[in-house]
Amino acid sequence: MKKVGILGGGQLGRMLLQAAANYPTETYVMENDAECPAANLCHHFVLGNIRDFESVLQFGRTVDVLTIEIEQVNVDALEQLEKEGITVIPRPAVLRTIQNKIHQKTFYQQNNIPTAPFRITPSRASLSEHLDLLPAVHKLGVGGYDGKGVTILNTAADLDAGFDEPSVLEKKIDIQKELAVLVAVSQTGEIVAYPSVEMVFDQKLNLLDYQVCPSLISTESEIKAVTLAKQLVQAFDSPGLFAVEMFIDLENNIWINEIAPRVHNSGHHTIEAHYCSQFDMLWRILMGMPLGNPEPIMPSLMLNLIGANGFSGKARYEGLEEFLRLPNAFLHLYGKKDTKPGRKMGHVTLMGSYLEDLTATADNIKATLRVIS
Repeated sequence: MKKVGILGGGQLGRMLLQAAANYPTETYVMENDAECPAANLCHHFVLGNIRDFESVLQFGRTVDVLTIEIEQVNVDALEQLEKEGITVIPRPAVLRTIQNKIHQKTFYQQNNIPTAPFRITPSRASLSEHLDLLPAVHKLGVGGYDGKGVTILNTAADLDAGFDEPSVLEKKIDIQKELAVLVAVSQTGEIVAYPSVEMVFDQKLNLLDYQVCPSLISTESEIKAVTLAKQLVQAFDSPGLFAVEMFIDLENNIWINEIAPRVHNSGHHTIEAHYCSQFDMLWRILMGMPLGNPEPIMPSLMLNLIGANGFSGKARYEGLEEFLRLPNAFLHLYGKKDTKPGRKMGHVTLMGSYLEDLTATADNIKATLRVIS
């Protein structure tokens, strides 16, 4: 039985382990919190720091295949494990590039991947050298996530809001739509892509509100989006599951934004709505099996369940009974004990023939299903 290790025991790790029962594997998880969501679902839990060289090295030596559920891991240790013959998916070189947005954007440029014009800013003071790029988005090179480490600089008067650390200053694109495409690559190089999802963000929280699949875009744009996502992933030359986020501008040009080399929120709808979920797909990759079918069973909408404003403390779910009466509606709670405004507490997947109906149902759910305390 193959021993598979996961660095990180958060909600994505928990959902990945829920799919592990279908595969002949013994699962190991390392996380620095003994009460993390994945701790009770794996065969072996190791309390440890996924950013510490020695901890990751010793953990990795106990398994046959090692993967991640979050990018912030010790890459030096992963490189050493790869040298020792441990299969690391994705390859450590991919993580070294993706962990730093400066390296990530440079990688796009070197591989002719269309991305918004950008400049590298070593410090806040250097922003004054790039006023021609404004309005722009300033992104922290290392450490940003879920909208943190990102600020908008519209004019020279905004420069004080920039980061005083190595960052990327990226031309602000007039966005028509935001998309994501999941791409899977097997250990033998087989590659498949899921249809794109169209993402709609909560502008106040800078978090995903909901997404629909298939995207409401032209066939030409869909083909271009999937082709670009595959082109980018193939440039990394690594097995794994990759979520490629992109923009369509007002002239229908497509620009690659960021990439996550793991299971991702943009793929949550695949659990019910696709023949092979993103979690099953990753297990196939880890086990060295053929890839699954990424095609949708039905159109779907995935809605994030966010902690309601004005409530902090032990989580309670208002409107749950009404939600459970809905047909083709699936609720995934993340097991977080405490809620606070804007905290991701779970998600809902809706399936149906018409996206317009799904959107109307989602609006009703947002008004009735609330996480309070």
